[in-house]
Amino acid sequence: MDAVLVTHLPNIQYLCGFTGSAGMLLVDSSSAVLFTDSRYTLQAREEVSGARVQICKHGLLRAAAEALRARKGRSRVGYSAGQVTVAQKQALEAGSGTGVRWTNDGGAVEKLRAVKDAAELSAIQEAADIISAVFRRALRGIGPGVTELAVAAEIEHDIKRRGGSGPSFETIVASGARSAWAHARPTSKPLRKNELVVLDHGAILRGYCSDMTRTVHLGKASRKVRSLYNAVLEAQEAGKQAIRPGVPAGDVDRAARNALKRAKLDRYFTHSTGHGLGLEVHEMPRLGKGDQTTLQQGMVLTVEPGVYLEGLGGIRIEDDVVVTEKGAVDLTTAPRDFLEL
Repeated sequence: MDAVLVTHLPNIQYLCGFTGSAGMLLVDSSSAVLFTDSRYTLQAREEVSGARVQICKHGLLRAAAEALRARKGRSRVGYSAGQVTVAQKQALEAGSGTGVRWTNDGGAVEKLRAVKDAAELSAIQEAADIISAVFRRALRGIGPGVTELAVAAEIEHDIKRRGGSGPSFETIVASGARSAWAHARPTSKPLRKNELVVLDHGAILRGYCSDMTRTVHLGKASRKVRSLYNAVLEAQEAGKQAIRPGVPAGDVDRAARNALKRAKLDRYFTHSTGHGLGLEVHEMPRLGKGDQTTLQQGMVLTVEPGVYLEGLGGIRIEDDVVVTEKGAVDLTTAPRDFLEL
């Protein structure tokens, strides 16, 4: 590629520091230009590093296309096909002229983002520390009669009280039969005795996310529930043990899934074992079946196996880990022991 037009805002933030809601970044071998609008004149001046800022009066697409049209000769310009709408692509093609050949950039920036540097790892570790502390405090307010929404509200309030800019995603609090919904939204349903409660929550700090899930039980749990919990915990540990540089991401999923298969629970595990974590809560790589992405030192991953049984409920245990030369190192530190509240 002779140049890349970056349109995905987290990629723009990663490359030049800009955190506004409107921007495009044109990068070639010798320069970079950030296109934004007049709302961000002062913010861009404060945040942007390594790129010239161009304030656009007639739209970002038009400005980027005109800049490409002005380039001499023919150019092969990369773009992220998953982040550009059909209408935007058509406008860019019409505005940039026949001298530009558009090509999928193959996730070039996402591949850079997958491996974190020391500053990024520091931010993610602090975000993990925040959510670990938030969970410990949230335990005090979990009990029969409290609604899922109330627990979620306390979690999100505590994230900001501890210095996080907000939750990494809408906090999940799901109880009873609803805990079998892997991505349930909290409701006004009150928690009840003898129910499982899944809490999936994360904090953002300096733009970087954490993501942690814990499952607790209200009251004395049955032998079956305890057995299910132990099986999920063993699956998570198997996944963590499989993590090291040079291993295909899919091998981590296979290790966790095989542990659940030995317990005859693999058919109740309905999602991938984890994902990359950074400026976005879901990044490369995906710890899913058959994924051949090679794990590298400095990647931050979630490991989150679960089982979901209709009528009974769900159990998921999730931690954030960093890939080191010796394997996975936990970033989240909240207790993983089975808790009966």
